[in-house]
Amino acid sequence: MSKQQTVAFHTLGCKLNFSETSTLSRQLEQNGFEKKDFAEKADVYVINTCSVTENADKECRQLVRRIQRRYPESFVVITGCYAQLKPQEIASIPGVDLVLGAAEKFNLIKHLANLTKGDTAKICSCEIDDVSDFHSSFSVNDRTRTFLKVQDGCDYSCTFCTIPLARGKSRSNNIEKVVQQANELASNNVKEIVLTGINLGDFGKGQTGGKKHDESFFDLVKALDQETNIPRYRISSIEPNLITNEIIDWVANSDQFMPHFHIPLQSGSDAVLKLMQRRYSRDLYLERVQHIKKIMPHACIGVDVIVGSPGETEDYFKESLDFIHALDISYLHVFTYSERAATKALTIKPVVPVPIRQERNKILRNLSYQKLQYFTAQHLGETRKVLFESPKATKENPNQLMLEGYTDNYIRIETPYRAEWSNQLVDWTLS
Repeated sequence: MSKQQTVAFHTLGCKLNFSETSTLSRQLEQNGFEKKDFAEKADVYVINTCSVTENADKECRQLVRRIQRRYPESFVVITGCYAQLKPQEIASIPGVDLVLGAAEKFNLIKHLANLTKGDTAKICSCEIDDVSDFHSSFSVNDRTRTFLKVQDGCDYSCTFCTIPLARGKSRSNNIEKVVQQANELASNNVKEIVLTGINLGDFGKGQTGGKKHDESFFDLVKALDQETNIPRYRISSIEPNLITNEIIDWVANSDQFMPHFHIPLQSGSDAVLKLMQRRYSRDLYLERVQHIKKIMPHACIGVDVIVGSPGETEDYFKESLDFIHALDISYLHVFTYSERAATKALTIKPVVPVPIRQERNKILRNLSYQKLQYFTAQHLGETRKVLFESPKATKENPNQLMLEGYTDNYIRIETPYRAEWSNQLVDWTLS
């Protein structure tokens, strides 16, 4: 391949995937590639996949077919969770040239140098148990906010989840390196860092590249608070059994860590949580929420919920719905269960029919809307700091620029563009 190549990226899935795609993009640009929009013609297309749901798999296949129709001479590279779980299946998709598993994702440059169009798709993968290295990554879409990956992999065995099979064992960066990265991002005018990981609260546990760690996520929070000058940190999704009261108390007294938590629940029924092999009860979850709201009544709490998982009877769903309805939370991310190969959930009965799963999803999304409206209404008339991001054109009028930003407690604000507000913290009265 010649040195003056163009490349386009597309990311499916979580914030951690976006941080990894951003890092891969910078690597290629540093090696002479010109980045293109995914809708444009490029010499190489890289799709970083998710495999949490069947829809993510389908979207990957659709994207490949679209590239094949429009630009059949272009190279197509698939990496990410789907690539690790089902490399042969992906390699059989017409138009795919290279499949990179978890251990090879960050060796993309090396593999592109040896790629020839027209050959059978090349698979570069390994057994997931052999993956032990941690590759740091962060996303920079504008100067304002970045998603910083500090942990990868998961040692849990939830019956519905393929992530341990796709990402491997829990491993993480060390505190010294994370602090160094945060200070480098601060010097580049980044105002907010979102800490991300597959099982973020497990930071510091396990091994990385064969080396043991003796650090905790709480240690990381304290170090970032004390040794960096980033104005804002947010903690992305963290398990209820791993977000301790000492972490919550520290955030409550911090000027840098925002009063915003995202805590997966998955079900408000203890019977379903047991079937899922989750590591907490709903009582523990309730305790966490109550403690947050006791010391930070203004805090925003987001919740992940899965509906229609095997064994979720009508009574269990109602039990879950009633529990969530009573929780003092701010919004929900609702996921409809989909069958994933090689998961224990496939053996659990009864199986919930798909139309019932979809109906339950609709019920919880409506509840989420009500929760968010109520949470926002509680803060009307207050003046809170908003960090405005880069300007974006509206869909209705490409010539009209708007600014979008979030309060410290994650209330979304949109306003007509003002140059002096972009990438700045602004006092904003909610109305």
